Amino acid sequence: MPVQRQQAERDRVERLGNRGNEPYRVRSATDPRNRADREAAARQLQQRQASGQGTGDFGDNRRDDRRNDQGRLGRDAQERRIREERERADRFRQQHQRDSRNQWEDRYARQLREQRRNSQYRYQQQYYDRLRQQQLRFVSSNYNYYNDPYYYTPASYRYSYGGRSYQTNRYGRDLMNQAVNYGYQEGLRAGRADRDDGWRSDYRNSYAYEDASYGYNGYYLDQDQYNYYFRQGFQRGYEDSYRNDYRYGRRGNDGNYAILAGVLAAIVALQVIH
Repeated sequence: MPVQRQQAERDRVERLGNRGNEPYRVRSATDPRNRADREAAARQLQQRQASGQGTGDFGDNRRDDRRNDQGRLGRDAQERRIREERERADRFRQQHQRDSRNQWEDRYARQLREQRRNSQYRYQQQYYDRLRQQQLRFVSSNYNYYNDPYYYTPASYRYSYGGRSYQTNRYGRDLMNQAVNYGYQEGLRAGRADRDDGWRSDYRNSYAYEDASYGYNGYYLDQDQYNYYFRQGFQRGYEDSYRNDYRYGRRGNDGNYAILAGVLAAIVALQVIH
């Protein structure tokens, strides 16, 4: 580089430093401006802590339902949600360990055999098997609540059930949609079986409709809510396949029927929280 250009570059750096823009200059350890910066940083940290912002991913423990800078629930709200969900999941598992499900299965199976409803009997046995496989998966899984984004994601939807208003996030929404979809698929099978048997239309007279818990593991929703959405889907799937008119669903490119998006949205009836 020519001498003139070197001198010009040194002059430019010096001018930048004099204006306070110092990407090229390092202050000495004794520079009083370093002490002023440290004091200012300490004051800012105290202000953040006093306002509950904290320094962690979830914010200070004093934060309740407020969101932190990452749009997540505060630590207290997350812990409370995990505690409530864990208790509900434990109740669900304990109930299904000691309930009379085997007696239900035996009663339905005996009734179907007496009525010579062979197709419906095969379908019910297949539903029992799916339930048992599901229970084995749930029991063997080591569930980590803190890795599940449902427990730190704020609510974004409002819905009504049983005359009360509830809130949920997109993960709760997905489970509600799953309940309807699973119910619709089970209803298709049950309705087709009754039609094959030449039996009268009666979607309520099905163990799957009464149980209505396939796909549920105690998380995100109360069991009665999951049962409700499952049965709503079941009724429509049953009617579609029994009547063979498919008012609530359509055949997809894979050859399988699925409930219409508009029907699903009307059943779940979620409202976005602004």
